[in-house]
Amino acid sequence: MKRAELEPILAVMRACAREAGALVLGGFRKRHVIEHKSAAELVTRFDRESEALLRERLSASFAFDIVGEEGGGDFRRDRPAFFVDPIDGTTNFVHGHPFWCVSIGLVIDGEPALGVVFAPALGQEWYAFVGDDAREARRRMHAAWRPEGETDEPIAVSTTAELEHSLLATGFPYDRRKSPDNNFDAFVAIKKRCQAVRRCGSAALDLCLVADGTYEGYWERKLRPWDIAAGIAIVRAAGGTVTELEPTPEGPIASGHLVATNGLIHDALLHELAHAPALSIAPPG
Repeated sequence: MKRAELEPILAVMRACAREAGALVLGGFRKRHVIEHKSAAELVTRFDRESEALLRERLSASFAFDIVGEEGGGDFRRDRPAFFVDPIDGTTNFVHGHPFWCVSIGLVIDGEPALGVVFAPALGQEWYAFVGDDAREARRRMHAAWRPEGETDEPIAVSTTAELEHSLLATGFPYDRRKSPDNNFDAFVAIKKRCQAVRRCGSAALDLCLVADGTYEGYWERKLRPWDIAAGIAIVRAAGGTVTELEPTPEGPIASGHLVATNGLIHDALLHELAHAPALSIAPPG
């Protein structure tokens, strides 16, 4: 799709993300009835109410499929689909940590085309388009932005080219208590090779921070499509590179194992990850 077709869709997505973010912010640092989807995976009524709002608003404007963390949905590569995460970083939200967001990505032909990430507790938003003419658009203007006051500032990935000087981010899967595929040993190995590694608990925000040059790179395993669809679009639109950890026919949206970087350190980070221990011994119990 061309930019002229994507821009009105992006405007609706931004309005939806802001409305859902305002709803969720009303429950921030309040007492919640918390449910456990797993030992380490939480859900609140604000997750469900935010997703219900997003589904209602988006379906009222477009006939696209909608796939969400709480309500599910079927993803078909031959149909455009919105991937919505009503609160990416629910654990942070529950504990009063401000690192959480509402994330909406539009995937077309299996690839992220539009992304909006709104983090109301941080007062931050990122948005981007990646259309058929996105490469041409980047020559003329940026395709990714972060509003600053009344101005939408164009963003771009960092220019750091050495892994040893890079600030990276990562995360750990919800089944880390029992699964040996938990990223622990890789984290230790990579931390020895770079300037520092942050772990803040929201894949969507980690990707946005790669896009705006805060992080040089980010990797994680076992992510869900709604965690990363918007962020992948934003990183790519800002000039970054997103691939899988190990190549598969599905791509990072389907596999959930991804590396996102400024492009300059991508091969170096992939090399270090390939030589880091892939599996750790699971803790007892």
